[in-house]
Amino acid sequence: MRSIQTQFTFPLSSVKPLERLSQYRAYCLEATRNVCRKGVHRRELSPASGAKLEAAGEIAGLPYSRCPATGSLFLSELPDPAEWATLLSHVCGYRRSPEGFHRELAQSRAENVYVPKLEWIQQTLQLQGLSRPKVLEAATPPSDLAPLLLQSGLFSDVESADEMDLAHSANARETNGLGSVEAAVLLESLDRVDDPVALLNAVEGRLAPGGLLFVTALVCSGFDAEALGWKNLYLYPPDRTNFFSLGGLRLLLERAGFSLIEVSTPGVLDLEIFEAHLRMDPDLSLSPFEKRILESDPETRRAFQSFLQERGLSSFARIVAKKPRGASE
Repeated sequence: MRSIQTQFTFPLSSVKPLERLSQYRAYCLEATRNVCRKGVHRRELSPASGAKLEAAGEIAGLPYSRCPATGSLFLSELPDPAEWATLLSHVCGYRRSPEGFHRELAQSRAENVYVPKLEWIQQTLQLQGLSRPKVLEAATPPSDLAPLLLQSGLFSDVESADEMDLAHSANARETNGLGSVEAAVLLESLDRVDDPVALLNAVEGRLAPGGLLFVTALVCSGFDAEALGWKNLYLYPPDRTNFFSLGGLRLLLERAGFSLIEVSTPGVLDLEIFEAHLRMDPDLSLSPFEKRILESDPETRRAFQSFLQERGLSSFARIVAKKPRGASE
């Protein structure tokens, strides 16, 4: 199984600046509270391991639970799927609106987020001997990635599906009338859908035997997430409804029947994210080790970030999984 590191770097300000996140985060939190006021059910079992969830803490009054087996965090209470799908759609629309910050960063996000992912997908397809496969991308529409997938020329066909529709389809594992795909892409979908197990089951049902699944996620086992804990401003629903640890993400995919061929944490922003939080809240407590790392010279900082990548300790994860060739559809 591969673990990939990267030398590609970019500033936090070019993809998701913390200083400009507060308005979007506040919108997400209020929208989540509003939809939950209509009625919720409590999640009892961990999507990662199946273990009974334990109370862990809360974000702005919204409770989270922890998987005792993997350390993954999950929003404890959820409304019905139709309400959650509407919430994701509204949040997606706000993110792209003049009030959100993604619209202004569209070009830099394309260059620093999506182009490297396309290169990763292309290199993996070449290594796995897949030439111009049909690909399925699951996302909350409209997708920023789908046009790039189409323009890349890497695929014979590109199909986009609403991630919530896919997860809650009555025949999630059936491919009759839909056709099989040889690749599927989930960019942080597992972070935000209400039922990540159902989404993976649906994708597994659409994939042909030997098909590849590309997953990205933020993980709670990364350095900045561990150091910041509940003060992590990137932890909020619905974007981080599910905050898997790297181990939890691996277990989730394995339980869904996939074999793992790459598990990497090629993140480059752990220290910058930590520093951005410290600028916003100078009273954040630091351990002597954390303080020493943040005050170290550029070469030491680069070496530390490389260590986080190498040892699976960065907060950005990407995984390539394969549906076994003997699997039935």
